Amino acid sequence: MTANLHPTRHVTIGEVSADIDEELAPIIEAIWRLGLRTWTCCQNQGESNADWADELPHMAPIVAAQLGWAYIDFPVDDGLTFLTALAQGGPRDAFYLRMAHWAAPDSWDVSARPMDSATFDQQQQSRFALQLLLVRFPSYDRQEILRRLDNYAAGRWVEPGPIDRSSMRPALP
Repeated sequence: MTANLHPTRHVTIGEVSADIDEELAPIIEAIWRLGLRTWTCCQNQGESNADWADELPHMAPIVAAQLGWAYIDFPVDDGLTFLTALAQGGPRDAFYLRMAHWAAPDSWDVSARPMDSATFDQQQQSRFALQLLLVRFPSYDRQEILRRLDNYAAGRWVEPGPIDRSSMRPALP
C-alpha cells in the first residue's frame, strides 16, 4: 500500500473506518452518517496524479485540468442519493447548477464507470456492470457540500423552486 500524498485524518462512523484526506474528512464523515457508502476519495486529483505525465505524456493536459478538483466515488445508488441530498439541502443556485448541469461554469464531472468482472478474476468471461459513480467537483465547493449534507441530515430540506440560471449568463460589459 502506498502512502497518501495528502495529510489524512482517521474517520470512524460505526463499523466503517478509514484514513481520509484531511480536506474531505468532514464530508466523508457526513456521508457515512447518512448511511451512504464510498469507495475512494481525493482532495486534489491533479496533485495526486501529477507524476502520471512522466510515464504517460498524453496524460499531461488531463492531470493539469484536475488541479484543484476533488473526487469521491460511490456505489451507483449511494452516489445518486448523495446528489439528491445536496440538491434537497440547498437552493437551486449556482452551486446546484454546477452539480446538475453539464454546461454550467465549473460544472461537476459525474460519471458512471462500468467495471468488468474479469478484471478481478481473469478466468471469467467479461461481464460489465455499472458499479461506480465518480463525482468530481471543484475544491472550492467543499464547504457548501458539507452545509447541504448537514441540512439534509437535519431534515432542513429546501422547497422545490425555480432554478437560478444567472451564473450561466454572459457577464455584461
